[in-house]
Formats: sequence, structure tokens, C-alpha cells
Amino acid sequence: MASEDTILAIRGLKVDFETPDGQVNAVKGIDLDVRAGETLAIVGESGSGKSQTMMGLMGLLAKNGTASGSAKYRGKELVGLAPKELNDIRGAKVTMIFQEPMTSLDPLYPIGRQIAEPIVHHRGGTHKEARKRVLELLELVGIPDPGRRIDSYPHELSGGQRQRVMIAMALANEPDILIADEPTTALDVTIQAQILSLLASLQQRFGMAIVLITHDLGIVRHFAERVVVMRRGEVVEQGTTADIFERPTADYTRMLLAAEPHGRKSSPEDGAPIILEGRDVTVDFEIGGGLFSGGRRLFRGVDGVTVKLREGQTIGIVGESGSGKSTLGRALLRLVKSAGHYRFGAIDISNYDRKRMRPLRKEMQLVFQDPYGSLSPRQTVGEVITEGLLVHEPGLSKVDRDRRAIAALKEVGLDPDARNRYPHEFSGGQRQRIAIARAMILKPQVVILDEPTSALDRSVQGQVIDLLRLLQDSHKLSYIFISHDLSVVKAMSDYVVVMKDGRIVEQGDTDAIFQKPREDYTKALIGAAFTI
Repeated sequence: MASEDTILAIRGLKVDFETPDGQVNAVKGIDLDVRAGETLAIVGESGSGKSQTMMGLMGLLAKNGTASGSAKYRGKELVGLAPKELNDIRGAKVTMIFQEPMTSLDPLYPIGRQIAEPIVHHRGGTHKEARKRVLELLELVGIPDPGRRIDSYPHELSGGQRQRVMIAMALANEPDILIADEPTTALDVTIQAQILSLLASLQQRFGMAIVLITHDLGIVRHFAERVVVMRRGEVVEQGTTADIFERPTADYTRMLLAAEPHGRKSSPEDGAPIILEGRDVTVDFEIGGGLFSGGRRLFRGVDGVTVKLREGQTIGIVGESGSGKSTLGRALLRLVKSAGHYRFGAIDISNYDRKRMRPLRKEMQLVFQDPYGSLSPRQTVGEVITEGLLVHEPGLSKVDRDRRAIAALKEVGLDPDARNRYPHEFSGGQRQRIAIARAMILKPQVVILDEPTSALDRSVQGQVIDLLRLLQDSHKLSYIFISHDLSVVKAMSDYVVVMKDGRIVEQGDTDAIFQKPREDYTKALIGAAFTI
């Protein structure tokens, strides 16, 4: 039974998709309410139906999707509503922002014109007349120098600024309900905190309800008043945030809560040999030089950094986007042009070119953030993970390669029969296991892990972290773990390097960095990560 302050009442909502393999029931007849002015979080793993629930009632499903049941906004039925009538509500009374604004913003139009679009559509007038309102909105969401930025294109803004633009667009007509679908997942922790603080202040100002769709329970704990837990298209549990976190009744909810990264890695033994070293690492990039932009100039991505990785050690490298974390990792593997002095074990590789580095590549592997982007869709899993063997162990027969593939898949917890399938047939967590298997099949000594868990649900993150720890212990591996997720870094690393603007701000044992940080920047990162 809906309460008097319910402004969105969902009853028996179903979302189905017709696929070549039959019908997929993404949402299976759920009930939930959204109350005026509240923050309601919908949580669950990927595929739980949380996003499709909101896309269904908003009429934003893919062509092969259909919604049925009921979703009433202030008594008006949205499911099955004619597009013209639905357009009068969405963008005005009920609005939505998404995880990755770069895919939601049109790259061909300035942001000011795009923010003006819903204003012109719902209030009438011209884009020129809406410009004053757009400037007010840009200022409201904290875009610096809005008079100049109003004519900027999406690619000219940072990730955090693009998300602020999406919020401005959603707020243009002062909606009753703002649906925020993973609005901070792709952002650094400090930017996450800023966006969440902004949403909270705007909610107070406009009195709107916020529906927060997320898999980050840390955000939910500090931001939401009520929580709905979904699994496989059904509501498993719902209640106040305090009840869900302190007195969960469903086993699935307890599993989600227990999936937060935990444990601590011990440091390597005293005197463990240095396996990889980079001294005074400097990386410069040439930028500019377009048709109208004048001459090229140098941008220093990494500025005189020294890192020493010991056998069995995990060094966590943290910092905001643009701090130089990933560039440093690639420089240590000699994958980008750089200055400095480099050693791999006893070998000075400072002057090694690509040809001389090739025999060492099997010892130094890299695992990326997005396994889907780094796995060829045209190759079977078996072909993907044995590709390196063709280069580094060309004498192996096809039978031997297949045997190695079976062993590698077993080691990362996948069915060996998976080697005959294609990457798109697997979940995100399974694809990351395939990417790890591809690296491990070569039996490396050093693995650089570049944001390997940031795109995964917390429960899957925990599984991947456990797997990486197990592999490290089994093979005495050394890791460099690059991430902006400090809770994962804390659980994975025994030593932490904090980077900003291409330089090391602070470094030390994990406990020392997290418990007694010295630098203000480190304190800000940790504060943002553990108070969201």
C-alpha cells in the first residue's frame, strides 16, 4: 500500500526482452514506491534488473524490450503511455542521468545548447532565450567560468565536469524525481564525493526525490534513506538504510554487505630481491598541433618518479585521473617512450628497444581495466589466452597449447570447456578472469594490474581480489596495482604510492599511508574514499 507522500508507485512491473535464444525476463513483477523528497537506493549486482526497472517505466528500453504492469507518477500511468504524453513527463517531472556522460552527450554540439534542449522543449522559446537559464544551471552545479564553458564541447571537459553538465540538464525543469544510474562509478573518489555532495544540496534546494542506482554500498550507506535490494529481476529485500545495513534479513543482502574488500596483505620478507626498478622515470607527450591550434608542445605525464618492486610485493599506485598512474605502469614495462633508468632483475633494460624487450615480455604482463575491450571478439577464449604462447613458446604443439589453456582456465576458476566460446558470452567478472588467465599462462614474474576491478560489482571484485592473492602466493608474483578505489588498494597492497600531477606525493607501507597520512592530498583522497 502506497503512503500519502508516494509520488511514484510501481506495481507488478515486468521488463522482457526478445532475443534469438528466447525471451529474457529482466524484471519479474516488482513493487516499490518512491516518496516525495527522499533518496531511495536500488542496489544489486549487474543483471539484477535495477537499471532496466527505471528504463522500462521511462520508455527507454531497447527495441527488443517491452514493459508491462504499472508505474504511476502522481496517479498517471506511465507504462504504455503514448510517446508524446510520456515526453511531457520525462525531462520535466522525471529525469535521468547515466554513468558515462560522454556517451550521453552529443559530441557535435556545445554543452550549452544541449542543456537548453529540455528547457526549450518543455517551456517553449528559443535556445537563445534559454541561455540565461543555462548559465544559472552551470553555476548551480559548480562549473567554473560558466560564461566561457557554455560554448565548450563535451570532449573539452573533465569527467567530473561532464557529469555536472548531465546533472544541470536533468535539473533544467526542476523535476520531482531524479534517477541517477551509477552516476559516480567512473569518477575518482574526490570527484565522487563532490558529485554526491552536489546532489544532496540540490535535493534540499528543489525538494526532489532521488532514485540512486548503484552497486557501491559505501555510497548507499551515507547517501540513501531507504534501500531496495534486487537480484535476478526480483526485489529480495527493502527497508530503511539502517535496517538493511544493520539487520539484513536476506542471505543475498548479507552476501553483498560481506563483499566489501577486506583483509590485508603481508609485506614480503626482509631482503626480498628487487624484481623491477625504475629510477627518475620521466614521460613527456606531445600535444596540440591541430589545424588551427598552432605548434605542438610537451606535456609531462610522469616527472622524475622512482619505484622499486620486490619479489612477492604488491605496490598500490593511487591518485586521481591524470595523476600519471597508468603512464608510470606502462613506462616500467617499457611500453611508452620515456627517460630514466630501468632494471628487470639483474638486467639493465634502460636502452632496450622493442626487439630486445620481446624475450622479456612473457615475464612482465599487463592486465587492463576493461577486459571486453582488450579481448578480441573474433577469437575463442582458447585462442585469446594461448596467443602469447605462439610468440614466446613457438615450439609448443597445438595439443600442448590446449593443455596449457585448460590448466590456466582451471587456475582462474573457469570451466575448461569455456575455451571454445567467445568473450561476449561471459559476464564482466568472467571476462576479467580470462584476461588474468591470458597473463598467467606465460608464467610471468611481474604483473601490472591497471584498474582491474573498477568496472566490477563488489561481490565480483572480492572474488577477483581473492583470485589475485591466491595466484600471487602460488607463483611468488610481484604486482603493481593501479586503482582509484582505495578500499581495494588497501586490501591488495603492502606498499602504497600516491601520485598527483605526475609526481609522487607520498609513499610508504599500507598501514602507515591509510592510518597516518602526512600530506593533505593523501588525507583528502582517503577522507573522500572512506566517508562517502
